[in-house]
Amino acid sequence: MKFRKKHKGESGEVFTDSLNDILFILLMFFLIVATMANPNLVKMNNPSGTKDTKAKQQIMVSVGKDQQFFLGPTRIESAIFDSVLRSEIKRYKTFVDTPSVVINADTAAFYGDVFRVMRIARRDTAKVVALVK
Repeated sequence: MKFRKKHKGESGEVFTDSLNDILFILLMFFLIVATMANPNLVKMNNPSGTKDTKAKQQIMVSVGKDQQFFLGPTRIESAIFDSVLRSEIKRYKTFVDTPSVVINADTAAFYGDVFRVMRIARRDTAKVVALVK
């Protein structure tokens, strides 16, 4: 009579090849959901205005490379430019509290001329925006 031997050390195997993929997908899912549903987020109402607060009145000053000054499209002599710019700023102050002076300067223009325009505008409490082309 032949008896079967029992294998005492043998146990069932668990197939774990796809377990890593499933855990990675779950981890990514929970990370994405956790960033989307932030419980510390406070909703606030942003203020909305009825008027356009941008300064619509702007003084355009162009400075050329040969010490040429332009106020808008008109050329102004260098000797009288300071007084003309001051009077223009005072004229715009009747419409706007702080008028803005936009400076278009050539790259070959002297920086002293650009600072001259900035100094005049700041002295007369105007906002200065400088563009160099």
